[in-house]
Amino acid sequence: MTTQTLDVDGLTIAIGHATDADTEALAALWERAGLTRPWNDPHADIALARRGPHSTILVAREGGSIAGSAMVGHDGHRGWVYYLAVEPDLQGRGLGRALLRAVEDWLRARAIPKLMLLVRPDNEKVRGFYAAEGYLEEPRIVFSRRLDGN
Repeated sequence: MTTQTLDVDGLTIAIGHATDADTEALAALWERAGLTRPWNDPHADIALARRGPHSTILVAREGGSIAGSAMVGHDGHRGWVYYLAVEPDLQGRGLGRALLRAVEDWLRARAIPKLMLLVRPDNEKVRGFYAAEGYLEEPRIVFSRRLDGN
């Protein structure tokens, strides 16, 4: 994906890939957007996503600053999006939608047929966002197991 420049509600936004220099700004954005959890190290998540051949982090820049992000990856069939975040003072202007389209385009370019994501059940605002974008709630149960001893 080359950097794509868009006009989003009067903002000139450039969407491209995160770089090493973006790590601290991304971690801070995710904190401000309420996406971090004490048991997840965002720095480790960033490093892992950026080093894999099947994942990346897309960033939306406005005036040189990171205004939003989305981590995307795939397993060969299902794509996943994580850390879709927009600066709180820029939310509601279409930037999240533009990032979601960029994620979808990244997956389509790799012939991935389906995009999945996880939302906490009590996060009505985010559930509404995805529903408005045409995403469907799936009747699934998620199982997990910590492999790091925590």
